[in-house]
Amino acid sequence: MVKSFEERRAHLKDLSDEELKERFWQLTEKVVDPLLKLGYENTTSAIERSVLLRMGFSSLEVKAIVDGAIERGLLGHGAGNIVYRLSQAKGIPVRDAGLGLVDGTMWDEACGLF
Repeated sequence: MVKSFEERRAHLKDLSDEELKERFWQLTEKVVDPLLKLGYENTTSAIERSVLLRMGFSSLEVKAIVDGAIERGLLGHGAGNIVYRLSQAKGIPVRDAGLGLVDGTMWDEACGLF
């Protein structure tokens, strides 16, 4: 049975405008919080490719790095983060670290960082 508008708003009718506004934001947070959590805790290969492209790698280099990260279960750490941390650990430029991953010579070291 479909409820009338009056029946559906009964629990809200005695609230002031300020209380309605507060209720709205509480409900909005309940909807948005899980989405934010997903965004903070998960990534996709498309996002990681985009990050690497902005770091100056070519699309072919990006594909090799992201595929390598997926194969090794490291994508959740972020492909750009993998390259950056590897460059910091080895004391080499970011580009060189990424190219080391592209040619496959630095994956063991990268895996050891995580």
